[in-house]
Amino acid sequence: MAEQSAPEPLSDDERRKQRRERRISASRSAQRILARPSFQLTLRERLALLETASELYDLDERADMYGDGVVEALEEKVAGLLGTEAAAFFPTGTMAQQVALRCWAGRTGNPVVALHPLAHPEVHERHAFSQVSGLRPVHVTSEPRLPTADEVRDLPEPFGALMLELPLRDAGFALPSWEELTEVVEAAREREAVVHFDGARLWESTVHFGRPLSEIAGLADSVYVSFYKSLDGYGGAALAGPKTLVEEAKVWRHRYGGTVFQQFPTVLSALAGLERELPRLPEYVRHARVVAAALREGFAAAGLPWARVHPEVPHTHEFQVWLPYDVDVVTEAAVRTAEETGTVLFANPWDAEGPGLAMTEVYVRAAGLEWSAEDVRAAVAEFAARLAGAVGS
Repeated sequence: MAEQSAPEPLSDDERRKQRRERRISASRSAQRILARPSFQLTLRERLALLETASELYDLDERADMYGDGVVEALEEKVAGLLGTEAAAFFPTGTMAQQVALRCWAGRTGNPVVALHPLAHPEVHERHAFSQVSGLRPVHVTSEPRLPTADEVRDLPEPFGALMLELPLRDAGFALPSWEELTEVVEAAREREAVVHFDGARLWESTVHFGRPLSEIAGLADSVYVSFYKSLDGYGGAALAGPKTLVEEAKVWRHRYGGTVFQQFPTVLSALAGLERELPRLPEYVRHARVVAAALREGFAAAGLPWARVHPEVPHTHEFQVWLPYDVDVVTEAAVRTAEETGTVLFANPWDAEGPGLAMTEVYVRAAGLEWSAEDVRAAVAEFAARLAGAVGS
């Protein structure tokens, strides 16, 4: 009988791909999880979002064509929520922000955009500002936080627009205080610059600021918001601001290929998110603070040498967890815990942030409201036990 050869060992990329598939599978079948990501659902499950669409809009109306009808209804609703004169629907936030800042550059005569190096356009958009829109980004600060008023005043070159990502995701979904934010906006005005808010997750900032959405958005000259990051929509974004800016933005939307023939499924999902998820976001934020505190307590009780929840008191319903372990070791421990207990504490991927240092993002949504602080501490103990086993093996 011929001897069978041993299987070829998996490459690092293949092993990571398998682990990712295991993580997603465990999240989908979890009995308990802090947030169920909508992007992991099946097509059938996602379409169920529109089963009650008739409660949101008259479905006997003619379907939209190139931005009219239900699209205009959504734009009016967003403008009302944010307290702006008008709003324009865009298929992506990347397009919405490029158009906004391109329009402002034409009006100010200055194509320089001051922003944080961790802001979405700098990290996740392949230099779209400079490569597509002819804008030149400059960095206000390299600190993992929003810039201060003094840093804006002291920036050594003129800029036409200051872009603030609220919250700043890659700094831990961080927000400034209300006083700090108003001072930064005033500093930009002193520099004769306009202020644009990257408010992809602005919806969830009201608890931290203690202000309604309209008052927050009212600080800026223009605001972009997303319909899927916090609201579970299929996609899409809106740019809100003065009517003249929005009218110009719609011209550029067409030029960029964003005036899509029909968009009613995405728009209806956005209306559903505004109706169902937006009112619940403050509850998610408050419970995220309970979860974060319980995580810190659980890590301390487990005797982990160093662990950090950042921010210690989350500014939104999303925050970071940092652990001093190799990313593959932490990932395997998190996946095994989910597979063996049916409880998913860390549903998102872990990223290597340095030698022996791993970070993940934690989201708390409707499913997380079922967790008590004791539930979180118990889940940390299960995870810590498997982490210790993985390190010792």
